[in-house]
Amino acid sequence: MMIDEVLNNKLISEARCIVVKIGSSLLIDNITGSLRRGWLEALAEDIERCRKRGQKIIIVSSGAIALGRRYLKLKSGDLRLEEKQAAAAAGMVRLAHAYQECFEPHDLSVAQILLTRDDSENRRRYLNARSTLMTLLGVGAIPLINENDTVATEEIRFGDNDRLAARVAVMVSADLLVLLSDIDGLYDRDPKRHNDAKLITEVAEVTQEIEQMAGIAASTDSSGGMVTKLEAAKQCLGSGCSMVITKGERLKPLQALEDGANGTWFKSGSNPHSARKNWIAGTLKPCGSFIIDKGAVNALKTGGSLLPAGVVNVNGSFQRGDTITIETIEGDEIGRGLTAYSSDDARLIIGHNTDDILRLLGYRGRDEIVHRDDLAMN
Repeated sequence: MMIDEVLNNKLISEARCIVVKIGSSLLIDNITGSLRRGWLEALAEDIERCRKRGQKIIIVSSGAIALGRRYLKLKSGDLRLEEKQAAAAAGMVRLAHAYQECFEPHDLSVAQILLTRDDSENRRRYLNARSTLMTLLGVGAIPLINENDTVATEEIRFGDNDRLAARVAVMVSADLLVLLSDIDGLYDRDPKRHNDAKLITEVAEVTQEIEQMAGIAASTDSSGGMVTKLEAAKQCLGSGCSMVITKGERLKPLQALEDGANGTWFKSGSNPHSARKNWIAGTLKPCGSFIIDKGAVNALKTGGSLLPAGVVNVNGSFQRGDTITIETIEGDEIGRGLTAYSSDDARLIIGHNTDDILRLLGYRGRDEIVHRDDLAMN
């Protein structure tokens, strides 16, 4: 392998969490409209290999509308919004079932999640979606995500799964987003029209020049083109997540990518966890503070989370997910974090053990009042 290929291989093999986006044209036969089951079964083997080395995998899959169109015998060509929603309703059932059938022989559990753009922009919905995804990953399941086309209106739609996949990657602090496409990657001009078009193998920044290279999607059932892939790359790079566009038609595309298959790599200069902590520390305005004891100070300085027992006072009014400062009894700020509880609930549980949370609040939330992944120390 060349040096670049070795580095690209490590980006995949050493990633802790990978989001894989699968386009409709890979899953659905364009002529018959039926599922390419052989391809999906090979993908299951691909993902099983990743899981065996401890990697967490999330799939963002298109294909529901294409499957539903065939099942409902809808006309060819462009569909009205309500027809797309009907096709999605019928197709989602068949898509999820197909994944389940192909993945179960490899001891892979699949859990379907349907999202709209509002779920990633409304703070409470975002936190709930992130919590569900992290819980599924924690128990070893593979989240299968698609846009909730049955209820989404134009105002709350992502409109394509490239940007949805990027938003999910940012949401879970993934290390890598793999966009499996029907093209090798980004070319300096349209390879379908120009035989001398050159593949751009690596992009450090999505500049105006890079954006001008983007083309337009031609598939009837696919809403994303190179333009949306570059928008996805911007989201990822800004959050410390690398991204690659590669041709997914081959069997076991993740293995092929590790073995040096063509692709366009968008390599982040930071990792998602440091990017998230920088965002917490420098971007968000604090809404309150937790005053903590010396034991909690020592725990945080050694990489621990903040537990309710270590908090002696709560200042301010805030909601779950808001930014708060963390201060010593002497008044020194030692860090900032995202609180797992509102100020009202936090005041009820501070000074108590985590086993008391259910009795005090009537529900069992997180054990940590600020998890270490949501904490940026000074």
